Amino acid sequence: MATSVPPLSPQQEPRRAEVQSASAVLMIRPANFGFNPQTAASNAFQLDPEAAAPTPGTTPESLRASEIQSLALREFDRLAETLERSGVTVIIAHDTEEPKKPDAIFPNNWVSFHADGTVVLYPMLALNRRIERRDDIIGDLVAAAGFRTARTVDLSHREILGQYLEGTGSLVLDRVRHVAYANISARTDLDALGDFAQQLDYDLVTFESADGAGRSVYHTNVMMAIGSGFSVVCGESISDSIRREAVLSTLESSGREIVDITLAQMHAFAGNLLELAPPGSKAIALSTTAWESLAPAQRRTLERHGDIVAADIPVIERYGGGGVRCMLAEIHLPRRM
Repeated sequence: MATSVPPLSPQQEPRRAEVQSASAVLMIRPANFGFNPQTAASNAFQLDPEAAAPTPGTTPESLRASEIQSLALREFDRLAETLERSGVTVIIAHDTEEPKKPDAIFPNNWVSFHADGTVVLYPMLALNRRIERRDDIIGDLVAAAGFRTARTVDLSHREILGQYLEGTGSLVLDRVRHVAYANISARTDLDALGDFAQQLDYDLVTFESADGAGRSVYHTNVMMAIGSGFSVVCGESISDSIRREAVLSTLESSGREIVDITLAQMHAFAGNLLELAPPGSKAIALSTTAWESLAPAQRRTLERHGDIVAADIPVIERYGGGGVRCMLAEIHLPRRM
């Protein structure tokens, strides 16, 4: 098991000037959203519509592929509009019809953007997810949206070694203190993690997380989230008590208020949320499924840290196995002068 960073003082100076939350996000409007059989073996949150027994009426289990795509587009547009109304800058890129990419709606797994102008490209487990990486999308952020890049760290070559690290799905970043939390899984490799940490000057806190059936949690960001003043974590999913204590201790030492969620809440995507920073405020983006799973006290804690921005995305959650946070690649890049 990898090393853990020692507890950090809330007063400790950050390594460089960086804020936790972005005011802008990249979203990819899907052309062929649907259940991805190449990712299902490692993602217990997905539901295969072919394996589910049809039920009377129009239910998610009985939807055809075309209906799933159509409903996913509605959910996507609703989330984008909700974020824009909250003051978040939403930059939408469009998926291409060919080649088909059922998970293109989740761009945070293949790219991350950092305050010093770094763009990181990540190694992906599924073959049909590797084609999601698109230079033209990054180029449009620079040319049309007015952002500036300084360098690209391309880790995708690790795919030939069988070493995967799926962006801010695998990594939950404390950007201010440069600490990366990572649940080791089929999609999160220790060697790839070390490469990321060295090139971006991050300390690592690693652990193993599992659901109630003992299955590995595929991405860290479904059981954990970090905001400026809070953290959501499913401590129950970290079976090793020493590692669990190390994770909680490091979060507490950063001065954050912890919302400890249950396994059931994790499966409702309560850990899959993202704090954003529209002008003059904070917004906490999550799904209505996630929000409704939380207890009143947990909701009050989150409300102390930002405006709740909730969107209903049941089809995307059910067939994609990812939530609102997975749909958002936050843009921390500097603006062009």
